Amino acid sequence: MKIKFLVASLLFAGMSMVGGASYAQQAKAKKDIGLQLYSVRDMMGSHVDPNGYNADYASVLEKLAKMGYTSIEAAGYRDGKFYNTSPEVFKKNVEKAGMKVLSSHATKTLSKEELASGDFSESLAWWETTILAHKAAGMKYIVTPWLDVPKSLADLATECRYLDEVGKLCRKHGIKYGYHNHAHEFLKVEDKAVMLDYMIEHTNPENVFFEMDVYWTVIGKASPVDYFNKYPGRFTALHIKDHREIGQSGMVGFDAIFKNTDVAGVKHIFVEVEEVSGDLETALKQSIDYLLAAPFVKASYAK
Repeated sequence: MKIKFLVASLLFAGMSMVGGASYAQQAKAKKDIGLQLYSVRDMMGSHVDPNGYNADYASVLEKLAKMGYTSIEAAGYRDGKFYNTSPEVFKKNVEKAGMKVLSSHATKTLSKEELASGDFSESLAWWETTILAHKAAGMKYIVTPWLDVPKSLADLATECRYLDEVGKLCRKHGIKYGYHNHAHEFLKVEDKAVMLDYMIEHTNPENVFFEMDVYWTVIGKASPVDYFNKYPGRFTALHIKDHREIGQSGMVGFDAIFKNTDVAGVKHIFVEVEEVSGDLETALKQSIDYLLAAPFVKASYAK
């Protein structure tokens, strides 16, 4: 009996050690990973019709939190509201789900008159209201997600001055302002300057950071790591994206990208899923599971 008891005790102890290691690994696996809510635009409701948003979008946020996402980047700001709810209600819904309100995509395109004159007064008035709404929602960052390829370098220079002015206004209210790229920013304007390079070189780092979409950078036939080294410290945030689920295509060198986040200046990462192989919720789970399991992804990038 004593021998059986001893054997049983040793087995229990061994299982406890394995279980303890398993729990430690699970705890260690928790990482700060945000989600760009454009990924769940169909679940949140129409991002075109301001009245088409899902009134029960809080349940969507809860699903995301259970998957392991820890923060959000909104893509549903319109007329002072987020997903057709007040900034305060939106903040409450995100935090109740167990996530942080961190960032938001929003933009105001310059009119032809503003672009020609260089007078941004009308657009900056819109931004003043927009920034206050974002501040009420608890946003730390606002990101402009798109700028068409300008017709001339002169127009691009004007757009850069505009970005700087918006960035100054955001900074006045304690919010950081950035620009998110797609693939067209790697084209040359007037066959002289690469659009993204010009934007980085002609905006003040105090006013404008860049949120690199690593997938669109690769599609634009550029190397994320080369840009990190060329413009160190300018990439405060990254959109982690693949052709479909993250890690699915093998075309984006995530290991090299993540190994160079320090030189890039990365503080936050956001998953964005635009296309999926099958079910969206499955794709979102597969994407975050890939990052949680990846040894090259840190628990946090916040400095």
